[in-house]
Amino acid sequence: MLKGSMPALVTPFKNNEIDYNSLEKLLNFHLENETDGMVLLGTTAESPAIANDEKESLLRFCVQRLKGKMPLIAGTGLNNFSQTVSATQKAETLGLEYALIVTPYYNKPNQEGLYLYYSEIIKKTNLPIIIYNVPSRTGCNIAADTMIKLANDFPTRIVAIKEASGDLVKASKIIRDTPDTFTLLSGEDALNYPLMCVGAKGAISVTANCVPKEMHDLIYYASQNEWDKALKLHQQLIELNDVMFIDTNPIPVKQVLAHLKLIELEYRLPMCKTTDDKKEKIISTFTRFKANANIY
Repeated sequence: MLKGSMPALVTPFKNNEIDYNSLEKLLNFHLENETDGMVLLGTTAESPAIANDEKESLLRFCVQRLKGKMPLIAGTGLNNFSQTVSATQKAETLGLEYALIVTPYYNKPNQEGLYLYYSEIIKKTNLPIIIYNVPSRTGCNIAADTMIKLANDFPTRIVAIKEASGDLVKASKIIRDTPDTFTLLSGEDALNYPLMCVGAKGAISVTANCVPKEMHDLIYYASQNEWDKALKLHQQLIELNDVMFIDTNPIPVKQVLAHLKLIELEYRLPMCKTTDDKKEKIISTFTRFKANANIY
């Protein structure tokens, strides 16, 4: 079962190419700080701006360094069925262990269309699938009943959901009515603690890119019913989680990672640098958190 803190890893660039030296630094940073799993080529990775051959090279690089050390998840979802199937098949051949497949964006399918989309992907692929529900970016929200039906109809293939709708009632229903082997993962850092309280098993996190140990600890304490410690960390993380979305993700988190000298501050269009006032708030919030997050 998937569990713990799993960063949605950024993709470092230098001179508009993937910066593999910085990527190595990031992977080592997470190995040293007890990260529980790794999500590659998700939204935070600027995946829509990365070509297919670059994606393959990045996945090969990360598999070589992380295989056997933590679960590896590849974002393979597009709004094109055939391309999603192809990307998922390729991830399997490269040694990834799970496919993160977002609900089709822009198409705006109805619930029957969503059910058919995932059920047909299952027929053509083998990797266990994590459904990614993030309606704020896709314009598409998978209903609790649809998610529950998929999880019960395909219990060995639909194994988790990254839930980023912000709806605690919906999340609670999914947790209650899906198989015990199914996992709900928080997809919204501000709600990591509340979702753990209602039965989530972990988080696919943006904030964990820059504070992996603290995010690991929050999820671990909650999983061990050490709720006071988990709540303390949740409260300390409130402002940092919030500032990670002061501008479009991954603009703020890359600003922090550049401040830590783990990556160059570079994006691919249409992503670009934030404004000076937002940069100041991002760095000051991170610095303040690191200065105070030592009592839990």
